[in-house]
Amino acid sequence: MKLENNRAGKLNRMQSDYECFVPHNLKDIKLNIDDEMNVLINKAYLLLGRLDGMAMLLPDISLFVSMYVQKEAVISSQIEGTQASLVDILQKDNENEKIKETEEIVNYVKATNYAFKRLKEFPLCMRLIKETHSILLSEVRGNEKMPGEFRKSQNWIGYAGSTLKNASYIPPAPYEMDVCLSDLEKYINEDDNISNLIKIALIHYQFETIHPFLDGNGRMGRLLIILYLKEKNLIEYPVLYLSYYFKKNRDRYYELLNNVRFKGEFENWIKFFITGICEISKDAIYSIQRIANLKKNDIDKIKNFSSTNTSNLILIYDYLLKHPFVYSEDIKEVLNVSTPTINKLLANLVEMGILELVSDKKRYRQYVYKEYVDILSEGTFI
Repeated sequence: MKLENNRAGKLNRMQSDYECFVPHNLKDIKLNIDDEMNVLINKAYLLLGRLDGMAMLLPDISLFVSMYVQKEAVISSQIEGTQASLVDILQKDNENEKIKETEEIVNYVKATNYAFKRLKEFPLCMRLIKETHSILLSEVRGNEKMPGEFRKSQNWIGYAGSTLKNASYIPPAPYEMDVCLSDLEKYINEDDNISNLIKIALIHYQFETIHPFLDGNGRMGRLLIILYLKEKNLIEYPVLYLSYYFKKNRDRYYELLNNVRFKGEFENWIKFFITGICEISKDAIYSIQRIANLKKNDIDKIKNFSSTNTSNLILIYDYLLKHPFVYSEDIKEVLNVSTPTINKLLANLVEMGILELVSDKKRYRQYVYKEYVDILSEGTFI
């Protein structure tokens, strides 16, 4: 590691003959905010407002949020090496081996829901970050690495098998990390004249640069983005996540983070980050529009198909929005009717083009609401 300048921080040589990077306090960084950045910021605010407005108009916002959090959990976990897709999460198929890999994703959903509730009780702070991290790593890969506790030893970033000698990046030593975290917490909560979108770009960079946990820093750092946007009332619901953008631009993402550290290129990083907010906001808006249109069209299909079974078909349809992969046995939880009647209703939905048959095993016939799953799962395949 070699610094081209010391705009972002300094290198400290340790007794074990390696150098760790110690970032400067963000409040001391002077930025060059040009016209291009201002245009991006204004565009991002407009899109965030539109996204939040559209989300609030959805009649079943809690369902959409639940599905969107699961999607984010999948993509964020994939960045860390998890091989499961959203389909693996939604598909209730005991023969699917990838189901065993989904605990990290389930934890991400739990951690998101927990953190959003805790934000109602006290500000975004290191205590909340540690509590959320403990849920992220509970009983999954990395649970032996002090979940919910900041590290007491040196860590580093590099390819598998790398050491301190050949790491691509070495964060601050623990005694310096504590000061950095204290400064970051103050920066998160202090009032200033900086755009909140610039601030969260810097906060995410600083958190990943400090790398305060032995494992799970990436997932926690990505979750921190949505928590800050919520804290600053830029979003009401957790429907904007940058993991898909970071996944698509993974090499560029890591390159720009390192360019801030070693070259002081804050402005390039901020523009990249805010471009991501614009892109992902547009994607989320489009997803909401498609799901709303799909629901309207399919409800119309059901109403036009049958006058006698409409109410039962709509009850099954509402269940499909929560559970898009379904067995005929599952419908017994929804309707108090015979198995032949259930099979007939599901056949009606297949005939309408709403459901597709996945597995035609005699006892375990599985169906999927494919168009719905296709919209939700975009970007989640390995």
